[in-house]
Amino acid sequence: MAKRKIAVIGIGKISQDQHLPVIDKSKDFELAACVSTRGIGHGDVPVFKTAAELYRAMPEVNLVAVCTPPSVRHAIVREALDHGKDVLMEKPPTPTISELDDLRAYAKKKNLVLFQTWHSRYNAAVDKAKSILRKQGVASVRIDWRESVRKWHPGQDWVWEAGGFGVCDPGINALSIFTKIMPFPVFVKSAVLKFPSNRQSPVDAEIVFKSSEPHQPEMSAGFNWLEESGEIWTITIQTLDGNELKLEKGGTVLKVNGKTKVEAPSEEYERIYEHFAELLKKGKSEVEDAPLRLTADAFLLASRYNVDEFHW
Repeated sequence: MAKRKIAVIGIGKISQDQHLPVIDKSKDFELAACVSTRGIGHGDVPVFKTAAELYRAMPEVNLVAVCTPPSVRHAIVREALDHGKDVLMEKPPTPTISELDDLRAYAKKKNLVLFQTWHSRYNAAVDKAKSILRKQGVASVRIDWRESVRKWHPGQDWVWEAGGFGVCDPGINALSIFTKIMPFPVFVKSAVLKFPSNRQSPVDAEIVFKSSEPHQPEMSAGFNWLEESGEIWTITIQTLDGNELKLEKGGTVLKVNGKTKVEAPSEEYERIYEHFAELLKKGKSEVEDAPLRLTADAFLLASRYNVDEFHW
């Protein structure tokens, strides 16, 4: 079967680190073009400054992966759907829930596939943790998600703008795992967000969650964007059976009572594109919004504090 031609819209760090290399080695997709306002390309494929130019020049390309900052994504995805394209979206999807709801409904109206990706969910360790928690229940959860913004978003001022998510850009990865593995619905109880006094998005977050479970498990998360000692991407769960589960390294490792049960190299984006191929075969959209809803609720309920200015 011939590979499907796909264009990538938005050629930033995540596209260059993940999407483009994964497409290059994919058995299902072939890179047809790039869209970059800065004129950045990949290999020898055509580069367009706008999606409109792509659609005029290469109408045969029916798939796009949208990897722009979330603040501009709603209009870009709608434009793609208007031109009959099936769409894969990088996370976070959009800065507001109402925009994501609109895109879901619009894709359905157009009878096109819209796939909202949450890459951290695509790990065998995450799947195994979900299975264990379904059987053993949850007594408590602690999420610690710390990394360096200077390493992962070097010089990208959009992450600090209103709607740029700030530290919740990486934190939403943790919430995507959290909402996948929990055997019951979770809600935000309270939050504290700390904003650099010269920026519009938080650098640090502490969130407390609640549920409707009778035993009221203690659940919380801490995100920080100034961790220079190395990434800390860990979720620790105590089960009602008395066992400790620890997801480490962004969900690629699962330890139970200190013993490694699952450890695999990260192939999150490979699995994303494999799943996209399956959705296309079925003509089925997948737009999961639970991580975005928890993030939005944290912003709604949070106490806000200003802290030291941030400078690159």
